Amino acid sequence: MKKVLGLGNALVDIMTQLDHDDYLSAFELPKGSMILVDARRSHKIYDDTIHLQKTVRSGGSAANTIHGLANLGVETGFIGKIGRDEMGKVFHDDMITAGINTHLSQDDTATGRAIALISPDTERTFATYLGAAVELNRNDLSRETFSQYDFFHIEGYIVQNHSLLESALKMARDCRMTISLDLASYNVVAENRDFLEEMIRKYVDITFANEDEARYLTGLEPEEALEVLAGMCEIAVVKVGREGSIVGSRQSAVGSRQSAVGSRQIKIGVIPVKSVDTTGAGDLYASGFLYGLANGYDLEKCGRIGAVAAGKVIEMIGPKLNDQKWREVRDFIRFNIL
Repeated sequence: MKKVLGLGNALVDIMTQLDHDDYLSAFELPKGSMILVDARRSHKIYDDTIHLQKTVRSGGSAANTIHGLANLGVETGFIGKIGRDEMGKVFHDDMITAGINTHLSQDDTATGRAIALISPDTERTFATYLGAAVELNRNDLSRETFSQYDFFHIEGYIVQNHSLLESALKMARDCRMTISLDLASYNVVAENRDFLEEMIRKYVDITFANEDEARYLTGLEPEEALEVLAGMCEIAVVKVGREGSIVGSRQSAVGSRQSAVGSRQIKIGVIPVKSVDTTGAGDLYASGFLYGLANGYDLEKCGRIGAVAAGKVIEMIGPKLNDQKWREVRDFIRFNIL
């Protein structure tokens, strides 16, 4: 099986269940967005919600995807930067426990944390303090590390450091890796549209986007946006919430058994679930999809595995599946894919 390396913001997720959305207005956070905040504002949001139910785990978009791939039996690695503090230990230990090869740098700045505010309707809004994560730079990258893997997955949130993002993509391309990019958040796309489009066209093989991200990048609705995205890279995925996802490709081979789809769009449905928290749905979709590609499955099978992983994670609080949910995902693969 192919090996997958991820790079992203090494954050600790603090999942916080809101009893009403008035908190979002009070914190001046647009519902459904990811807003970068400084340490002072992060501490205030945390303190003002201290009475609400919380869970704490390693997080960050790419880290969640790599964590999911590791639980599916893929050999994985992760590049990021943490602080020399308790939150940094939480992140490191969680990744090691999952069997991930960590390529983590350390910094005197506090470990980054993402406070995920989960609305009663399960929508989540992130107030993210990047902390040490933002100190990751191109000098922390090693060609030797990249050369050990076949796939490279990077999150769009890294776009706050244009030099790091392009250096990582170029190194992966030089190592002949298959490169996937998750666009991350609509406001991140809106603020960096031209640069992201340039990076996709120059380096990226697989692009993941939800319908808002796709719209902000292309100005189009999902099906038309998918066609544009598939013209920029080899494979494009647009996730459309309760309607599932749409997958398109402009060529036939990213795996030994990859099927040609040409300009045809493949629609992938969802599994019946009782949604509790949508955090991590996109990240786990990418885990399932990349797992399929790493095994050479056709695009429809990749999308179906992604849909199952995403469906299982929204039945739980936080971006991680428990052992029982992972058994259900693996059983689906065993009985419906193999």
